[in-house]
Amino acid sequence: MTVALPGLAAPTIVDRDRVAAVHAGVRVEQVAIAWMVIEAVVAIGAGILARSVLLTAFGIDSVIELVAGGVLLWRLLTETRGGTLERVERAENHAAWITGVALVLLCLYVVISAVAALLARTAPDHSYAGIAVALAAVVGMPILARRKRAIAARIDSAALRGDAACSITCAYMACALLIGLLLNAALGWWWADGVAALALLYWLGLEAREALEGARAGRGGCSCGDESCAG
Repeated sequence: MTVALPGLAAPTIVDRDRVAAVHAGVRVEQVAIAWMVIEAVVAIGAGILARSVLLTAFGIDSVIELVAGGVLLWRLLTETRGGTLERVERAENHAAWITGVALVLLCLYVVISAVAALLARTAPDHSYAGIAVALAAVVGMPILARRKRAIAARIDSAALRGDAACSITCAYMACALLIGLLLNAALGWWWADGVAALALLYWLGLEAREALEGARAGRGGCSCGDESCAG
């Protein structure tokens, strides 16, 4: 069954199921963005207090993902309002360049800070707030990813599929974060923070590469190493 959307220059007919799916996509992105705000604030704050390169890097990555999620939410809201996506697609492309460059800079920050901390034998303090936020991400991100994938399949959205891959990447990064923080807290392995931070470079590097490739190809918003982004 179809329904005409009001307020457009020319009558446009859209599938009612698609309208419902896009609205569902808006809601799930709003939840994801709210979580990223909390995750970024807690991780960066706790990372600075604990002098943890690993935790601070995780929080900065959350800020970068927050920007990408905000652009995708804008795109979904534009569709729900029946507006043109051309302007949003240009914004997505700009956001992809910003995301890619920011991730490259974050990789450099991790390398320099982690190596310096290891050479100086800097021992970070325990961070139970960091452990809590990492554990929540390990549990919650796969749930969000499954929901995003289901909605992406209904509306055939490569951008939303890519965002689902971002959520899975966040879960993997949270695993590395959790292992590093637990080893430091439970066993006093001060070097685990720096080593786990360097391990984050694998996922950060993938995100940076895909963001820059997506920007060059004009598919802004794809930054998570998911093949579906190419579609």
